[in-house]
Amino acid sequence: MRDVAQGLARLLWREHTVYRERSGGVVIRGEHVRRWISLAPSGGRDEVLVRAGRILDGGTTAPARSEAVVSLSTGTTVLAATCRRLLAEAAADALGAAGGEASGGSERPRKSRRNRKDRKGRARKERHTGFSSWVILLSVVGLVGLYAYSVAQHA
Repeated sequence: MRDVAQGLARLLWREHTVYRERSGGVVIRGEHVRRWISLAPSGGRDEVLVRAGRILDGGTTAPARSEAVVSLSTGTTVLAATCRRLLAEAAADALGAAGGEASGGSERPRKSRRNRKDRKGRARKERHTGFSSWVILLSVVGLVGLYAYSVAQHA
């Protein structure tokens, strides 16, 4: 399987690292594109489980986002095409997560109040107490004061 992985790695990326996993599979890392491919023996005799994922900051790997089972008898070009498709799905997942939308969803990205910026690019200072909260607070204080004043007049 290592020979298949070496040939596949040369097709996918110029710069790559190939190493064997403890489970008997092989991992191809493309540090410059921040992606990885894993080839593991599958249930079938001539089949391999292909998984793709991202490489995070610091060199750790994110869990696989997509996987497929491919027959080794189809050839390296079919295997490479499957790997490219899985890598594209992992890249789309990464962009979707960075943009704040669910993977594959067409929802509008939600904006975080903490990350919201004004039109000039400066971070806006967030108020903890809004105008309406101040109006309610002052009204309650005024009512308590009016009650205390009326009690003092009748005593």
